[in-house]
Amino acid sequence: MLSERRIWMLDRLRREWAYLHGLVRTLRCVRPIVRNRNRTLADHVEDLAARHKNRLALVSASERLTYTELNARANRYAHWALSKGFGKSDVIALLMPNRPEYLCVWFGFAKVGAVTALLNTNLGGVSLVHCILVAKAKALVVDSVLLESVLAIRDALPRDIAIFVHGEAGTDLPRIDLALAHMPDHDLSPAERPKLTSADHCLYVYTSGTTGLPKAANINHHRVQLIMFGFAGATGAGRDDCLYDCLPMYHTVGGVCAPGAAFHKGGTLFIRDKFSARVFWSDIVRYRCTIFCYVGELCRYLLAAPPNPEEARHALRLCFGNGLRPDIFTPFRDRFGLPKILEFYAATEGNVTLFNMDSRPGAIGRIPPWLAHKFPVAVVRHDHETGMAMRGPDGFCLACAPNEAGEAIGEIVDDPEKPGNRFEGYADLKATEHKILRSVFRAGDAWFSTGDLMRRDELGYFYFLDRMGDTFRWKGENVSTAEVTEAVVRFAGVLDAAIYGVAIAGMEGRAGMAAIVARDPESFDLAAFAAHISASLPAYARPLFLRFQSEIDMTSTFKQRKLDLVAEGFDPGRVLGGVFFRDSEKNNFVRLDAQLYARIASGAFKL
Repeated sequence: MLSERRIWMLDRLRREWAYLHGLVRTLRCVRPIVRNRNRTLADHVEDLAARHKNRLALVSASERLTYTELNARANRYAHWALSKGFGKSDVIALLMPNRPEYLCVWFGFAKVGAVTALLNTNLGGVSLVHCILVAKAKALVVDSVLLESVLAIRDALPRDIAIFVHGEAGTDLPRIDLALAHMPDHDLSPAERPKLTSADHCLYVYTSGTTGLPKAANINHHRVQLIMFGFAGATGAGRDDCLYDCLPMYHTVGGVCAPGAAFHKGGTLFIRDKFSARVFWSDIVRYRCTIFCYVGELCRYLLAAPPNPEEARHALRLCFGNGLRPDIFTPFRDRFGLPKILEFYAATEGNVTLFNMDSRPGAIGRIPPWLAHKFPVAVVRHDHETGMAMRGPDGFCLACAPNEAGEAIGEIVDDPEKPGNRFEGYADLKATEHKILRSVFRAGDAWFSTGDLMRRDELGYFYFLDRMGDTFRWKGENVSTAEVTEAVVRFAGVLDAAIYGVAIAGMEGRAGMAAIVARDPESFDLAAFAAHISASLPAYARPLFLRFQSEIDMTSTFKQRKLDLVAEGFDPGRVLGGVFFRDSEKNNFVRLDAQLYARIASGAFKL
């Protein structure tokens, strides 16, 4: 038998090799991007077409595009944009469901230097208007199946925003799909190409943030390629891989990471319009997928689904994503026979990126102590009362000891040789400054504030603990409590409200709960309130539970105190005045009794 010491040494060697091998592979992929400051996404797309030609690039249930066809269709969008006078730095918002066309649209706009704002397809009303306005969009391209949400806000948009519809819609709005048929599909000529560098903006990807409505994160040509090439390296995706993508393409994982990994060496990307546990495994087997990307909620749904004969017939070699809960990591891996799970941590706009290269259960990534100086990520003590980083007598932040919980931060370095340490910020300059910590460990240094609580162990593994501030995650989406609060207090009779997330056993993330100060709780119209939030908020952001308060408790710094509210949760036995539950079938709030509470808490009631 092997001695314990020898087992420990072999495990250590395996861990270090996995990390080093993955790191070297990733660095090799991103090196061309780092070295060529003038390379743009247009160059990348055209290189793919030249190298892989008639290999299959994109597949869906109804479409198939080779690399040549992908580039040609993107060219049609580029020529269309030029014909409409759109060019460098002009913002065009895109509202479209998952489909191969999605990538063709923003690839094409990137060729003329336009910036595509990727709109969340769940949004409507005030939130949708905000996202369009904050990006200063000159135009909006909307798929016909989502046109209704745009028509509902049309009067709230500036008159000079041009709206174009993709598909039959029965309106007087111009159809971009018909116009494309008259556009050339060849690459732009040198005279037509704008003068771009990798520092020019390419995308706006929205993040919920912690203090209000969604923020538009700047993703320049350098960063979008860095993400694409980086995930190609981390996953080791090759020409024989088919990557299954059912995540929203308006998010970075589904819309940038997945295509980047699939395309780098001529592989194929299969796009499903949305996740369905019912068809997931049949898709994986039918389309011979070898990789899929996930968010934690997707994994939980698959694990909760009844056994499917197809789940044992797959040829998967890897899945990658984030948010896979530690308690289901091993059961998920073992039930579905997954050779490797590549959990990672990254913020769309941030500079902290972590990969769990050796599939250590529960970890979101690792930076070995011997490489910590190359990847400046720290965990600092956080004051939950003030919402600020704790500082010592010298005014500098206090680093956490191993396994001590604190906020993860990444040093901002403006160095061409260290592009991963940059922070491009948001369309809103104030929002950008809010995410920067200054004079953290020395006078004048600057660090990106992730807003996430983590711990790091002695071996350099990071473990996610919770989100700080006013954001929680539900149904795979980040929910801004400020956005929900704004909608709630607009309802007649609401004087004040505190919004927070509560944990439900067996459920990913936290469900929304509202503590409301009402003018007259006895006559409060619950049905009208349910209708109001349904009309004002996307489904994932609507509070699931409701309670009434005489007042909202405040801290000494006049911030809402939610710790006690969160601790009481939605247990009607602990909440004075009881709890109300939003019944989606009735579209009304009903009183939560002990029996219904037990069913929800046990997972017997389907949410």
